[in-house]
Amino acid sequence: MNAERQTGRRGVAVVTGAGSGIGRAVAVELLRAGWAVALAGRRPQTLEETGALVPDGERLAVRTDVARPEDVAALFAATVERFGRVDLLFNNAGTFGPGGVPMEELSYDAWRHVVDTNLNGAFLCAQAAYRQMKEQSPQGGRIINNGSISAHAPRPHSAPYTATKHALTGLTKALSLDGRPYRIAVGQIDIGNAATDMTARMQSGVLQANGSVVAEPVMDVADVARTVRHMAELPLEANVQFATVLATTMPYVGRG
Repeated sequence: MNAERQTGRRGVAVVTGAGSGIGRAVAVELLRAGWAVALAGRRPQTLEETGALVPDGERLAVRTDVARPEDVAALFAATVERFGRVDLLFNNAGTFGPGGVPMEELSYDAWRHVVDTNLNGAFLCAQAAYRQMKEQSPQGGRIINNGSISAHAPRPHSAPYTATKHALTGLTKALSLDGRPYRIAVGQIDIGNAATDMTARMQSGVLQANGSVVAEPVMDVADVARTVRHMAELPLEANVQFATVLATTMPYVGRG
């Protein structure tokens, strides 16, 4: 890209949910690879901790609640002001919600919180990235949505999370189609059992479809980050539409 030749950086990325877990791992991977990264999340302290893992990385931390349109607008404005453009959005911020709550006991507020974060937040960030990528020069960029194994199959008592991840797949397909005239490539990574704080419970035992509680294997989150980086660094003429990365022996394929 012209921007790369002028600055020496690989590109400019926005990573949401960058203060922990998969978002942190991806942000660190991109920073180490020479990307400029806008770190977005609700807790400034954890964003600074992520940035400190790559002290010489070109970064910007922006406190952002992705469910708030004004926060998302401010995030992208700050990114463009600092770095001049946006080449990549990793749409990662999300929440599982109240785990283990049966459908009949699920509160509307809990449902709404998951939908606002996982789906509405992804839409707002994708829309902001799309607008910027369409108008910038050179035109174009890439959006990678963080889906989930739950975009294919649910866990017990996971209606809000599963519904939003299925919806995210539809959003990915629609954005991928609409972005074609503007060199905006859109793909999705569906992740299963990456080792993060969110999945720590997997190793002690989680409820299965047959009612049993079984410990599940996990994989190194760095392997997920490398996969996202591979998707991100493809030329815009090529796109990984959907990628599934999971712990090899997790109970997902077949009957477990």
